[in-house]
Amino acid sequence: MLLEIVSPAGVVWTGQAEQIRIPSVGGEMGILAGHTPLMAGLEQGSVIVDTPEGTKLGFSVSEGLVTVDSDHIYVVVQSAEKQEA
Repeated sequence: MLLEIVSPAGVVWTGQAEQIRIPSVGGEMGILAGHTPLMAGLEQGSVIVDTPEGTKLGFSVSEGLVTVDSDHIYVVVQSAEKQEA
């Protein structure tokens, strides 16, 4: 599935992901391929990405939104920076 993490400054990261863990306002949420469409609020925290190559990537994010539609995930936040996963 395709993940795009964006902020007002531009695209922070885009690429393929096997699994994504996000800090939704209702608690940590995992997203896998084929997830039902959704829109949810995000709290400040960490987005963890498992890539198809087996690498884990981490991003520290501010509050924002996530949308899932047809294996395309958009994480839209005020700020995001790469961190150790």
